Amino acid sequence: MTRRLRLSLTLGLAIFLLWSYLVCTGLHEGSMRANETETDNQPRSNPGDVNEHIDFWREFQSLLVAYKPTCSPPTQLKNADTPGFKTTNPDPRPDVLKMNMRDVWRMKRAHQHFVSAIKDDPPLLSYIPGTQGLVTTAGGHLFTIFLATGYEYEEYICDHVLPSLNAKCIIMSDILNAVAGADQIKKYQLKPFAMLFSSFEEILFLDADAFPISKPENLFEEEPFRSTNMITWPDFWASSASHYYYEIASQAVPPMEARQSTESGEVLISKKTHLRTLLLCTYYNFWGPTHYYRLFSQGAQGEGDKETFIAAAAALGEPFYQVSEPVCPMGHRSAYRNGFAGSAMLQSDPIEDYRLTQKGEWRIMGSKAAAPRPFFIHANYPKFNPATIFEKGDVTPTFNDDGTLTRAWTLPEDKIEAFGSDVEKNFWEDIMWTACELEDKFRSWKDRTGICSKVQKYWEALFDPRTAKVPKKEVPDEEAAEQISFVELPKRGTDSAYANGCIAIQHEQTLAGERAVTFEKFAAREQPVSQDFHAAI
Repeated sequence: MTRRLRLSLTLGLAIFLLWSYLVCTGLHEGSMRANETETDNQPRSNPGDVNEHIDFWREFQSLLVAYKPTCSPPTQLKNADTPGFKTTNPDPRPDVLKMNMRDVWRMKRAHQHFVSAIKDDPPLLSYIPGTQGLVTTAGGHLFTIFLATGYEYEEYICDHVLPSLNAKCIIMSDILNAVAGADQIKKYQLKPFAMLFSSFEEILFLDADAFPISKPENLFEEEPFRSTNMITWPDFWASSASHYYYEIASQAVPPMEARQSTESGEVLISKKTHLRTLLLCTYYNFWGPTHYYRLFSQGAQGEGDKETFIAAAAALGEPFYQVSEPVCPMGHRSAYRNGFAGSAMLQSDPIEDYRLTQKGEWRIMGSKAAAPRPFFIHANYPKFNPATIFEKGDVTPTFNDDGTLTRAWTLPEDKIEAFGSDVEKNFWEDIMWTACELEDKFRSWKDRTGICSKVQKYWEALFDPRTAKVPKKEVPDEEAAEQISFVELPKRGTDSAYANGCIAIQHEQTLAGERAVTFEKFAAREQPVSQDFHAAI
């Protein structure tokens, strides 16, 4: 594969994983099916025009404000426990919020009025019919693509690198600030806004640190997306939504074994069929920090936007499919943290999962059927930023307990072997390209030295240097490069309890602050699909 085809910008992160996604997968100038379900959710006449986004936002923001919760936020007595998901003998639903019934009634009335408004006459989105593409958010100290403000505009990346991939930077504040009150939109609230303001009809949303290891176009073309038009993936935990939420949304409280909580690093959705789901999801996020995030999570692990997608679809009675195969942590052995240093989550192929569940084969309930193949890696903790990845932290993926270097992902071995190629090697080759070719291109790296040389040393220690395409770039800071000692990677053993299967470990997740970012890749249907997906990244 050429250097350009292997490129994946590991900048702060948003570009890094997404470049791999766009260039190496077939969602690149793809010829993809039009959505076959006819609805009345037709887009505006001039999709992609920022003025049309502003018109939509002006109309939609008035609905968000008109039907705001007119009561005090729920009182949280303590943080809810975060038990793992169980299909038998589940833990009871957490109940650590306090609300008086008058406040519940006020929120219920506001919710009902908002739902009625978007059902009867939803504001029209601006998107290009028949298109499919990727949307992502990132930000803060990470590089941004759908930028919160003009200050975050990285000229070289936005004006030169991304256009070469038919992608673009968009400044979200140009849209949101056209209406008063947008300054309250921060962090997790931004994800549904990025989806709404994207130019695609059908969206694969990925967090900036998540990427596919197989061609993602197939997900749009096969079941379960063809019939449901919405797919989500599970988190480690059981649901911690409060019974108050279900009263507010006029729904029965589901049993705890109904489904896992949601890991919203990957969402597949059609704006044509699920416009109202996205609008209600955005309502939950707009009023999330004050009211709804507590109702959905009660302070349990991962509180934020993660539960708002399925909750919105269920409240509206719109179809969705949640992958049943449990999420699998990936990492390496450690004497600490229960013997396992986790730094990524592995999600499964929804097509294969759906085929199993349609036959009544539910592996989560004990079926011995073969597991669906791995499909997404969410490298969520810590962030694989080449400028910071060698710094010591609570979890340090690049180091063993004794300070020697290691691969980040050696467990569980059966899952690693199921990749069919050396995903981590390809991952680090792209990190190395980014660290060396773009070392002087990012403002966030301006005061750092030795970024390229550290990554090169890591590559040479852990991967075959004879096949390495090490960029020819001189790094004058030799002292910085020598701050890391390198040793040969120990061989993986097979005598460990971690040698087989997905490790059942509850792994901490850090929710870093995010500003709005969306990375858009235009998928023109009349163009042919790229031929081969040569490598895992």
